[in-house]
Amino acid sequence: MTMPVDKSFFHQIFGDYVKLTAESEEYLIEHFKRVSFDPREIIVQAGTVAKYFYFVVSGVQAIYLTNRKGNKVVAGFSFQGSPSGVYDSFLTRQPSAFFLESLTSSELIAINLEDYTQLFREFPEFAHWRIHFMENILFGRGKREVEMLTLTAKERFDAFMARCPPELMTIPQKYLASYLNVTPETFSRMRAQRD
Repeated sequence: MTMPVDKSFFHQIFGDYVKLTAESEEYLIEHFKRVSFDPREIIVQAGTVAKYFYFVVSGVQAIYLTNRKGNKVVAGFSFQGSPSGVYDSFLTRQPSAFFLESLTSSELIAINLEDYTQLFREFPEFAHWRIHFMENILFGRGKREVEMLTLTAKERFDAFMARCPPELMTIPQKYLASYLNVTPETFSRMRAQRD
């Protein structure tokens, strides 16, 4: 049996952008389902269509590609309170270029595309959250591109550590190194110098 999602979690996610009503709370509780993943479990497989959009209740996930050598190239992370999933595949119904992997035991809430689309039809006020979410993606990717193109490895490391949530320090550092485009050895050395 799937446990219902506590409505306070929806207030944490949407409360800054949407005044939740009893009706919208009921819709969210009815259409988001709790799902759990084990460490190292693949949530979305590259080459398949992402069936769900998620919010993270607990745990850390990585979204990544694999290069020609088969190495993981990490594009980002999701963690408690953040959205998660392969959003472009979810919306377009096209096969994902990315993997989404649970790096730690993870609990997420999931919604399918039909229910996600219906949420915005029935409750247009959720467009405020959606605009904010899309802006965060756009601005976040832009900032990351600037850092990758203009900063040294040490500067990228320092910038990342300054904004890194504590949960990310619990995952294998090879994922963090990949995200920063440095070797695990370089990441380990920079981290040791920082401690």
